[in-house]
Amino acid sequence: MKIRIIGLGLIGGSMAIDLKKRGFATKIIGVDNNSQNAQRALDLGIADEIMDMDKAVENTDIVVLATPLKAALKILPHLLDISTNQVITDVCSTKKSLCETVENHPNRKNYIAAHPMAGTENSGPDAAQENLFDNRVIIFCDTEKSDNHKFALVEKMYNVLRMKSIYMNSQNHDEHVAYVSHISHISSFALAITVLQKEKNEKNILALASGGFESTVRLAKSSSSMWTPIFCDNQSNLLEVIDTYMNVLSNFKAAIVAKEEMKIDDMIIQANKIRKILN
Repeated sequence: MKIRIIGLGLIGGSMAIDLKKRGFATKIIGVDNNSQNAQRALDLGIADEIMDMDKAVENTDIVVLATPLKAALKILPHLLDISTNQVITDVCSTKKSLCETVENHPNRKNYIAAHPMAGTENSGPDAAQENLFDNRVIIFCDTEKSDNHKFALVEKMYNVLRMKSIYMNSQNHDEHVAYVSHISHISSFALAITVLQKEKNEKNILALASGGFESTVRLAKSSSSMWTPIFCDNQSNLLEVIDTYMNVLSNFKAAIVAKEEMKIDDMIIQANKIRKILN
């Protein structure tokens, strides 16, 4: 099984490590427009060989598009243009725009839209790690538009990565991830900015930061090149989530201003119900 991975960062690199280690891939061909990342992936043993994109598609079983969304929107149609019988899949955090971009492409059946719900705040080949995907969820979108045998192969690949499969249409996917993923990053970015602005005047504020603060702002370390296109692409869903979030914050503020202990207590107890979902 020869797998070509375009984008040798956290997700692409971590896939390469486990697919090779677990015997699914016999060879990993890497593609990255950043020559330093490409060389680093070779040095780390993430990729066996580096090729340019068009050559990398030749004699390939599966092509994994693991670039940021903005690049993927340009690359995906080109991959389908030059593919014959290769399986093309991606790992992007929004799906509707990608699926619409190639909806009428003659080779649309070769494409499997997928989103592995895994990651960290780090990026680049050095961020790649073993077992990143274990027991996480892989979301497949609009599977009825993909060739059954090609879809089965990609699903088998994610089974090797020990992921649990969920199936959605691309529009529902984007709505759901706005709530469970994208708003978390926005909240983290906003909190980090707030604290950094306050820290200008109170130099000891970060010295007092505890583990709770670190875990809350961890996502603020995430790359802007990845998340800016995602936020813009999923604008309509994300704006609705932000409005709901701001309304809840306003309710908290009003309760604190009025020192309404029972209301604050009720809101915290309501929030505690998330335990039943996450445990």
